[in-house]
Amino acid sequence: MAKSTKPAAKKSAVKAPPVKATSNKIAKTQIIDMVADKTSLNKKQAGEAVAAILSSVVGALQGGQSVGLPGLGTLSVTQTAARTGVRPGTSQKITIPAGKKIRFKVASTLKGTL
Repeated sequence: MAKSTKPAAKKSAVKAPPVKATSNKIAKTQIIDMVADKTSLNKKQAGEAVAAILSSVVGALQGGQSVGLPGLGTLSVTQTAARTGVRPGTSQKITIPAGKKIRFKVASTLKGTL
């Protein structure tokens, strides 16, 4: 008996559908709505209050101060030293310059409730 000359059927790999990134992030407008609901402020006033708080936090961090948010944690700016890294794909060694980054330390009261 002669063997069949048809090519063998390829088994297709079953691909999972792409996973959509679900964001549990709360937007600034949602924070404004929450502040307005919990206070006697209207949405415009709540928006101004939230904007004032955020600009105060950013200004303090830019000035090198740490910002404590009671029950939430502390934001602070830390210096990073220059270091050697590797560029992905090419394996080329590069020097990463010194810089600053923001550090967040979670409050123990919040950590205990999670």
